[in-house]
Amino acid sequence: MGITPTAIPGASSAAAIVDHRTANPPKGSLVTTPNTPVVFIHGLWLHATSWGSWMDLFRDAGYDPIAPGWPGEPATVAEARSQPEAVANIGIDDATAHFASIISTLGAPPVIIGHSFGGLITEKLLGQGVGAAGVAIDPAQIKGVLPLPLAQLRAGLPALGNPANLHKSVSLTQKEFRFGFGNTLTEQQSNELFEKWTIPSPARPLFQAAAANFVMHSEAKVDTGNETRGPLLLISGTADHTVPDVVTRSTLKQYRDSAAITELKQFEGRGHSLTIDSGWSDIATAVLTWLTSKGL
Repeated sequence: MGITPTAIPGASSAAAIVDHRTANPPKGSLVTTPNTPVVFIHGLWLHATSWGSWMDLFRDAGYDPIAPGWPGEPATVAEARSQPEAVANIGIDDATAHFASIISTLGAPPVIIGHSFGGLITEKLLGQGVGAAGVAIDPAQIKGVLPLPLAQLRAGLPALGNPANLHKSVSLTQKEFRFGFGNTLTEQQSNELFEKWTIPSPARPLFQAAAANFVMHSEAKVDTGNETRGPLLLISGTADHTVPDVVTRSTLKQYRDSAAITELKQFEGRGHSLTIDSGWSDIATAVLTWLTSKGL
């Protein structure tokens, strides 16, 4: 089997990452191979620009990163907040097809890195044979994952608490963001991230994921048996309320019948804000180290 639960080489600085395609070129040759593309996919309630620091780090490490928004997502946080209807009723398959279309225009198969529902979409794309590798950070639960901790239910209540939200977009309050994202941060730190990055998001993906195990053709289903896909790294924060560690560990088990590489890295005491809070570089550096270990 291709599952490895925890082992990842120690993190190294971004400056130590070498692009494997340009190392030691033949004498007299001109290296023109473009850098490996990286596609960052955010989850619900964060804007695409929240990946800015990650993009700078990956660009410095020799990659060619992009961070597209979800279908209909306005270009800035302010615009997204003023146009909540722009993303209403977007479902998992809508978003997956959107990112697959963008990836099809790239010059080479990219590394796909997603957070939360962006992680679920990363898994779907990789299962479809799209991309060279995937990193799913605190990924939303896929079909087949059974644990549903109380903290996760509470984190989803802003959308799931009212069935009428299915076709709408939903915003979080500061208090809701603190519970779902910033529970390991001070109230001030959580509020600062809330003001900087939060946007209205479609509620439909949450309903789809919540009902996945009761729907035969659920959009939250992933082809976990694909043995020809690229390697996949799952990352969890052990203090995450929105996607608890037990959910990510259960996700890992869904890949037990595939010989393709699937690994898990756990970060102790980290919550759902781990991609945007002050410790984001710990996660990003671990991802860079893992990609290098896979020759990517």
